[in-house]
Order: sequence, then structure tokens, then C-alpha cells
Amino acid sequence: MIRIFAFLLAAIGLAMPALASAEERPVTILISIDGFRPDYLDRGITPRLSKLKTDGVFAPMRPSFPTKTFPNHYTLVTGLRPDHHGIVGNNMIDPARPGQMFSLSDPKQSLDPFWWDGAEPIWITGEKQGVRAATAFWPGSEVINHETRPQDWLRFDQNISNIQRVNTVLDWMRRPVAIRPKLVTLYFDTVDLKGHRFGVDSTEVNASIAEVDTRIGELIDGLATMKVAANIVIVSDHGMAAQDEKRTIQLETLIDKASYVAVETGPFAAIEPVTGTDNRVADALLKPHEHMTCQRKEDVPKRLHYGQHARVAAIICLAEPGWIILSGAPMYPVTGANHGWDNLMPEMTATFIATGPSIAHGKVLPIFDNVDVYDLVASLAGIKPLANDGSQHLVTETSAGH
Repeated sequence: MIRIFAFLLAAIGLAMPALASAEERPVTILISIDGFRPDYLDRGITPRLSKLKTDGVFAPMRPSFPTKTFPNHYTLVTGLRPDHHGIVGNNMIDPARPGQMFSLSDPKQSLDPFWWDGAEPIWITGEKQGVRAATAFWPGSEVINHETRPQDWLRFDQNISNIQRVNTVLDWMRRPVAIRPKLVTLYFDTVDLKGHRFGVDSTEVNASIAEVDTRIGELIDGLATMKVAANIVIVSDHGMAAQDEKRTIQLETLIDKASYVAVETGPFAAIEPVTGTDNRVADALLKPHEHMTCQRKEDVPKRLHYGQHARVAAIICLAEPGWIILSGAPMYPVTGANHGWDNLMPEMTATFIATGPSIAHGKVLPIFDNVDVYDLVASLAGIKPLANDGSQHLVTETSAGH
């Protein structure tokens, strides 16, 4: 009777997902391709992704500031801007942890729930609401959050190939329905890695784009073979733009290094004055500079929605497009490409594609903010979303009944 009722509602244009039982609802798979620019789809090397773009819903997507990996990945799964979820950079400090710094290269800090529990990611909310979740990588997914984990999760390891990542998801889908995950995240980092090293127009980046396209095609084919219905949402966290060692701003030429802590450098810099330096750092950085603007965190432009969280460093400097800010010798060669610039910079634009039985066909949407993805994924997975900074417009605009 429920199936007949649902069919009648679908016939008059109402969306099925809100009515479907947990067993009937398609699996929801959220895929991130780190550093994937929308114009990568125009290179003629992505047959599978380009078909999904044509058959489903596509839009360019505006990342949150700063246009970095960890802040934006946590925004996508919480619907909160970095100022609200607390992952305000790839590197950050907290007044509650003096002398310590969160860094991607320090697992002791990056895996500590202290840094992550300012918000609850969707896989935790799902588990609490009875929606079984599984994560084949996603920044933050390997950290226990509010004493809960997804029932299936992997510790991030770059040595686990993209083939293995896809096969892991397909193995989960082979399970009996009762223990099959209903919400899955899958993360590919290779396009971003090659972009950093070789640049956005390199043969290496093109090879990586094509390889990820192939892997996503294998996932789609595997699901079809198993007759597992899935709504798939594909996103990126930010775009990429070229950087050049000739376009660098050296902080050490402006203020002695002993006076400040460079929490983060690159396209944007987060600078914390050392205690006891009075106004020396502010006096040196807040005046006009070529190719760089520095402001106290409370004076960061409101449109960036950034600067209110205690973890944001006292002074935020933003480089002009293509320029980067350094403090001493760089850890890596200043070649290839980077991200972290103003989120209105076209090259920082991220990608959004949605496809599946609950998704409309052949739609292109205007650019939107990435905080809106969370409500869509929650709706598809049958999760009641927590309060967030996004809107419901994607839920409506992407619906198969719309």
C-alpha cells in the first residue's frame, strides 16, 4: 500500500525521498575530488563525470574562506562556515591550548577530538538517528566526535589507491540491506596533489583527472551491476591557481621573525603576535603593502564570514591573486599551483554535481555557497539536519520532482 501511495504522489510531481522507508531509500554517496575546478570538465578527458553533469544537476560552487582543504571539507558536512565549526585553517592555534598548533602533519593534534567537536558532522548525526554511515576518508572522519564514530571508517592513508577506495565502497554495498551503509563519504586527493606539484595545466594533473573519472565510472558501474540505487553528490573543496616564486611576499622583510607566529602562510597568512611585542607586528603589517592586504581579524570583510572564532589568528593577510606570503624559506618549492586566496577569485571556484533517482535531470544552477550542500545530503539520506548556515534551496532545486 505504501508503494502504491508513493507512486501516486510521484505521479503528481511530489518527491519520493521524504516518503521512502530506510530500506527503500537509495544509498547516498558524497564524493570529494580535492582541488577539482569546474573547468576541468571542459578538457575532454572526463567522459563519466561529464555525463553525470549532463544527466544530473551541475553548478559551480563558492567555497568558504579560507579556501583550504580542512575548513571546506568540514563546512560541506556540517553546513557551518569555518568561523562557526572551528576548523578555521589547515593550521591553527587555540587560546585554550597555549603552545600547541593544529597541523595536518601532526597526527597527535589533527586526530584530537578537541579540535573537531565544535560541530557535529553528518555521519555522526546520521548514526544518532539510525542512519548507518561509512567513510572511505574525509577530513575529520577518522576522529571520534561526541563519543561517536561512523560504523565503518578508514584511517587516511595516501598509500591506499583510488582503486582500493572505490572497491571498499563497493564491498560495503555488497552487504545485506540490514547492515549496508546508507550514507557514505569517499575522498580523492590526487588531483589536488598533482596540481600543487605540477600546476593546473600539466599533463600530470590531466592524468590524475582522467584517472579519478575512471574510478568514479567504476563505482557507478559496480553499483549498477549490484542493482544498488544511489544518489551521488560530487563536490570539490576549492579550485586551484598558478603560483610563482617570483611573486612572493616575505614577512621577514617587514618584521623580525621572533615577534610573530606564522600560523599559516601561502595565499593567505594567519599571523599571531608573540606576547609582549605590543603593537610592533600590527604596526608593521597593517599599513599598505604591495600585493597584500593585512587586517585585524575583527576587520576582515563581512562577506568572508571569517574572523570571529577564537582560533582565528589576530592578523589575517590576503595576497593578491597569484601572489603568496612566506615567512622564511618555504617548506616546498614555490611552483605549481595553490589555493587559499579570496573565495570570489574565479580560480578558487569549486565543483558540484548531483545525480541519481531522486535528482533532477539536465539542470545547471547558478553559483551557490558550499554551506548549502549539507541540507541536500541530509535530505537525500533521510537525516534531520542540525541548525546550520546554509539554505534549503538545493533540496528544492535538485529534486527529481521539481
